[in-house]
Amino acid sequence: MKQKVLAYIIREKHGKQELLVHGHRDYPEAGLQVPAGTAEAGEPLEQALFREIQEETGITDVQLLEKLEVYSYFNEYRNEVQERHVFLLRIIEKLPERWDHIVEGDGEDEGLVFICSWLPIEGLQLSGEMGKSLKLIQAARFRG
Repeated sequence: MKQKVLAYIIREKHGKQELLVHGHRDYPEAGLQVPAGTAEAGEPLEQALFREIQEETGITDVQLLEKLEVYSYFNEYRNEVQERHVFLLRIIEKLPERWDHIVEGDGEDEGLVFICSWLPIEGLQLSGEMGKSLKLIQAARFRG
């Protein structure tokens, strides 16, 4: 079973929590997503998490708050069962409201342009059931 990591990177703005999301510039039909990817064989999950965040957003300064949950997900497109590990992180560095990032690394997303932005968590719809764990943010230890 593939080990996947999902990054819920949050910030507080005007008293409301926002989540870092991205869309594919050239494939808008992919919908809104969070930084995520596959842990390589033998790679610790937290290492995979920080690698994926950097590859997909360019961000290097985040604080891991906690692991929210682990769940199984059947990816129809790939016809595989994935074990998803969802992590909650807080942004440390000052970032713009929106930026484009060319995906790094050697995965299938390499070279794609991701449009990164911050959106309010409440009512947010993410593709591929990536939003399944959003409800757990309120119960987490995040204090702003």
